[in-house]
Amino acid sequence: MEAFKNPFSLHLNAEDFLPAADEEKQQLIIMRESTTFWKDAWRRLTHNKVAMAAFVVIIIAILFAFVAPSFYPYTYDQQIRGSEFLHPMQYSAKELKAIAAGQSVFPHVLGTDMHGRDMVIRLMMGTRISLLVGIIASMLVLLIGTVYGAISGFFGGVVDLVMMRIVDVIYSIPDMLTIILLQVTLKAPLTNLFDTHPSLGWLQAMGVPMVSIFLTFSLLYWTNMARIIRGQIMALKEQEFVTAAHALGASSSRIIMKHLIPNCISVLIVTATLEIPRAIFTEAFLSFLGLGVMNPMASLGSLASDAIGGMESYTYLLVAPAVAISLVILSFNLFGDGLRDAFDPKLKENK
Repeated sequence: MEAFKNPFSLHLNAEDFLPAADEEKQQLIIMRESTTFWKDAWRRLTHNKVAMAAFVVIIIAILFAFVAPSFYPYTYDQQIRGSEFLHPMQYSAKELKAIAAGQSVFPHVLGTDMHGRDMVIRLMMGTRISLLVGIIASMLVLLIGTVYGAISGFFGGVVDLVMMRIVDVIYSIPDMLTIILLQVTLKAPLTNLFDTHPSLGWLQAMGVPMVSIFLTFSLLYWTNMARIIRGQIMALKEQEFVTAAHALGASSSRIIMKHLIPNCISVLIVTATLEIPRAIFTEAFLSFLGLGVMNPMASLGSLASDAIGGMESYTYLLVAPAVAISLVILSFNLFGDGLRDAFDPKLKENK
């Protein structure tokens, strides 16, 4: 009969110190190759079929908006007389005569509008404007919100209290009212600026309403980004590497720019990606109401607005921009969700 073993005894069991067998060693080997954070996130993203399908749609939309117009035979402001309200793949009488004479006439794949302008090229330009608005607006939101939220979260105390109350005030300002006020206020100064500086012709082509939209995003829409970054910074500033940076004499600006913001990069990418469809929808909504781009420039919202009057007779004019808006916004949302799942360390897979 074995002797009673006292759990509080100081005697050591020699069997606990025997060398591990080969089978026991194999159990401790991690059956996964070493990888970096970015490679691991990319691996998870590529395994997300919905996100990758959305990414393919985004790439196609970018090529359609920025590359295809260079090879298309029509321009977005070209008015073809006698070709008003042509149905998809339909030719005008003048074009039919040209075809009968042996000339090559490119078909109007999606028909033409009330001014005889080809709908495909206008859809390309509309998609380009909507994508540019979404990307530029998200970059403005990213820049302003990141800097503001990082300063607020890092210093905390009274600084954080005052800065967050300012955010609450800005968050309560109606964006529609701001856009209308900016358009009325900036119309004369911007018109004079365009007249005295011809090099700003590209900005003049977008018009005062689009400038007002960008200013509104810069003034109002960064608040959500600031709140997200503030929360991230407040959690990170208590980490040991921040204490070590303080001990080495690093300035507050260096700690924020070199240590804290880089550790929020995944949150920044996901939030900025999800901000793009919001900006696209806002621009499309404002253009639909006549507060966006000015003719002959087109956006997806203005194309839908122009098609409302003849919706019953010329439904195809409304279907194309509506489908384009839906696909672009849905794709960015699904891709943003995929990025969020890929960057979230709680969703790591042990494969």
